[in-house]
Amino acid sequence: MKLKILIISVFFAFGFVVEEPMKLTWKFLTQVKFSRKLNAEVGEYFLYPTFGKNVLVLNGRPVSIKGYIIPIDVKSGLYVISANPMASCFFCGASGPESLIELNFKKKGQHFNTDDVRTIKGIFKTNEADIDHLNYIIEQAEVVK
Repeated sequence: MKLKILIISVFFAFGFVVEEPMKLTWKFLTQVKFSRKLNAEVGEYFLYPTFGKNVLVLNGRPVSIKGYIIPIDVKSGLYVISANPMASCFFCGASGPESLIELNFKKKGQHFNTDDVRTIKGIFKTNEADIDHLNYIIEQAEVVK
């Protein structure tokens, strides 16, 4: 009986361990190289990433990062977080695609203003090929209070 209780206790102790998010820096995310390649589907050239091994290790892992929120489509809840404010972000030509992360929020209907500074946590994903999404994505994104 005591052995059974011990086994159950160990199972619950290890079964409910929550992995702490790794605190990313924007410098860390520069471990990527881009190659200009033709996308045959749309007949245009795009920059395709080759991620460094340290970045790839984090794919599917919890992370957090601080940056500037940039609304892309407020009605649909599409936001990105940027290393730089809107005036000097990637969309304005002042930095590279590694300076943006697409955010897929866990809680829908949130509203942010341009250049709100926030720390976001969630599950980190890399995107090598889907031209409809950014190269870095945080799924189940939440604002860290």
